[in-house]
Amino acid sequence: FLDKVGIISEVHLLRVIMETIPPSKDTRLLIKDLRFERVKVRIYQPKPSNNSQRRGILYFHGGVGQFGSIRAYERTCRYFCRKTNSVVVSVGYRLAPEHPFPAQFEDCLTAAIHLLRTAQDHGVDPSRIVICGDSSGGTLTAAVAQALVNRRDLPKLRAQILIYPFLQCVDLNLPSYQQNERVPILLKERTLVLGMRYVNVDLGIIKELYKGCHVSEDQRLKYQKWVSPENIPHEFKTRGYKPSPTYLPSQEICEVAEPMFDPVFSPLLAEDSVVAQLPETFILTCEFDVLRDDGLLYKKRLEDHGIKVTWCHLQEGFHGTVFLALFGKVLGFRSGTKGLKKIVDFLRLM
Repeated sequence: FLDKVGIISEVHLLRVIMETIPPSKDTRLLIKDLRFERVKVRIYQPKPSNNSQRRGILYFHGGVGQFGSIRAYERTCRYFCRKTNSVVVSVGYRLAPEHPFPAQFEDCLTAAIHLLRTAQDHGVDPSRIVICGDSSGGTLTAAVAQALVNRRDLPKLRAQILIYPFLQCVDLNLPSYQQNERVPILLKERTLVLGMRYVNVDLGIIKELYKGCHVSEDQRLKYQKWVSPENIPHEFKTRGYKPSPTYLPSQEICEVAEPMFDPVFSPLLAEDSVVAQLPETFILTCEFDVLRDDGLLYKKRLEDHGIKVTWCHLQEGFHGTVFLALFGKVLGFRSGTKGLKKIVDFLRLM
């Protein structure tokens, strides 16, 4: 409503809301703001500092590339710093629409390369760097990990952590999209609208996306082995799933939707030669989340290539539950707390 009457845009309102409750000071941590080349970062280090090199965690926040910030994710990064005795680097990448896609990916990749090259300057062991992100930050995490697989001039990533990530745009009628299309906080239509705005695709084709008319015959043949309800375990289809009818593709719609098939936006669509080289992976999914099946499909793809995957599924979780779990008594969720503990346990092994 506020957007429609011209008071404040939806994106700017979401930016304000996410930064409304700042955390109190934490004397247990050393916190400083720097730039990795052009990219703003905030570095969290445990006190007291010591001469030994710590694990490094590079964090990419969520927000569909349009909202979210270092400040909004202050609690998250402090939590991982304290609980894992790691150096955490939070990346303040540029946001759309002011900075169109793929500026967000470019900033995250720049920050990752910079940290890999200068790890020891920040007290980080270059062989123990983990990249991590939630929601679209998980998308960025997957895309950055893929972009680094063939870099012989840099240390290898130790692991990647994907927290309820968006990973594909081929099939928007997977079981999780059908079952959770009206579940807050990420309704199906809202997911698609925000995603289309992010890559600057005309919202007028949204009904055609629902039908799958944006997928050409060649793309359908290529991607069906990676993106298919057949690859989703049966137990995730019992809660109200019906196979979708197949509609003929529209050449016009396919051309408009082409940016959505870029592996930077849809990392599940990367080639096998890339996926086979990815590092050890942690994937968190939530039962009541339209993006649940993206995580399940990527888990299968990685495991099919022999990549070690640790999977955490929150049976009572919904999109955003891990982020909200850090707001204590105000917005505490047991499933989110469980997810945070599983992530910490995974990190301590790195």
